[in-house]
Amino acid sequence: MTEQHQHYFTADPNAVSDPRLLTVELPDLTLKLTTDAGVFSPKQLDPGTRVLLENAPAPTVDGHLLDVGCGYGPIALTLAKRYPGRKIIGVDVNTRSLELARANAKAAGLDTITCLLPEEVPADARFAAVYSNPPIRIGKQALHELLLHWLDRLLPDGVAYLVVQKNLGSDSLAKWLTEQGHSTRRIATDKGYRVLAAGPKT
Repeated sequence: MTEQHQHYFTADPNAVSDPRLLTVELPDLTLKLTTDAGVFSPKQLDPGTRVLLENAPAPTVDGHLLDVGCGYGPIALTLAKRYPGRKIIGVDVNTRSLELARANAKAAGLDTITCLLPEEVPADARFAAVYSNPPIRIGKQALHELLLHWLDRLLPDGVAYLVVQKNLGSDSLAKWLTEQGHSTRRIATDKGYRVLAAGPKT
């Protein structure tokens, strides 16, 4: 695991702070985000995250939305802008990421976003959709546990949209999720990434 990965998988990263302003251009909106050292992809919008945001559809049922591994907030803020009537919860283990996401949401005037540590999400919270660029590099077992934990929070007819690199096992992950009872299909392929749609457990 690289030093960068150690930082952004760490609850309290010890990387020396190096804040910068990042402009994210998407087809339908522009975000101004403050990033910092010790968080995931601080110098540019991660290509996988971009693929997810350019390809994942709107939620199909009423309810709150969840961003798993929210980082400094590009997914959560995009969701809040696209679906202003929805409450968005972003979760991350990295406290620096959470602080940045909260600050970015405030700076953008988006008051529908709440950023929490995973254990702070109410146990009874259920979600109409999950959007995530999941942390594949934490290892297969930890990844599987993380995904099952949050997919179990989907409302009936809710959907989780996940972006995974093809060469990091997107197809095998889709097969495994289906085997766990979460019917999973590929809905987009772009720049070496797959966008998967996984349903609630059947």
